[in-house]
Amino acid sequence: MNSIVERLDAWLLALVFAGAMFGCWAFGRRWGRRFSSEAEEDAGTKFIDASVALLGLLSAFTFAIALGRYDQRRLAVVAESNAIGDFYTCASLLKEPYRSRLQDLIRDYAQAQLDTPHETLIGADEKKASQRCRETFARMTNIAAEAIEAGTPIALSLTNTLNNLTSSNASRLAMYQERLPWSIMVLLFLAAVFPAFLIGEKQGASQKVHLSGSFSFIVLVALVVFVILDLNEPHRGIIVVSQDPLQRVIQSMGK
Repeated sequence: MNSIVERLDAWLLALVFAGAMFGCWAFGRRWGRRFSSEAEEDAGTKFIDASVALLGLLSAFTFAIALGRYDQRRLAVVAESNAIGDFYTCASLLKEPYRSRLQDLIRDYAQAQLDTPHETLIGADEKKASQRCRETFARMTNIAAEAIEAGTPIALSLTNTLNNLTSSNASRLAMYQERLPWSIMVLLFLAAVFPAFLIGEKQGASQKVHLSGSFSFIVLVALVVFVILDLNEPHRGIIVVSQDPLQRVIQSMGK
């Protein structure tokens, strides 16, 4: 189920939500015409209020989760950028030829991370990028090992900054794999279509159709769902993680 959701864009899923809500509203209106409107307050109105309140609560819950995941991805980029800068600074304290070799490798790694950020990669491309990172880390480790064997006095700092870089990269990759569980998405879908059906049923029973209000309600819910899904999808969409921290750290390295 998650793989199906990942293949679809957020705007397309939002249109599915809107279409399903509109269809349930129209079906509910036709269904409600079979029943006569009562003079006193219908108890069904309370169910409408409760279902709309539940939809609002669930929307807020899923929005908070999606926004939290987005913030985690943003902070992961900052953490990796800081780790790259720290490792580059530590490498600048090495003697030649280790200093130039390691600094060039770090600069190339940072540029590759900026040119092909993992949030834009899916499937085979993501696996290739991960393999490239592992190969780069292996080369960094070999150079650091050579410098340590040569008796560098900053062996501990060099090892710690290298470990911090690999750990921050692993954390960043893990953030891209996080998605909202499909069960929550299904629950959000059901919480959206049932109020639409109940509203349509109430309007059909009362023979009073509030087209503008119903349409506005459906559009607003679809927009909220779109933002939630766009935040939940790190690989594409309108709301993407800024790569400015990587850009700044590369500029600080110079040529």
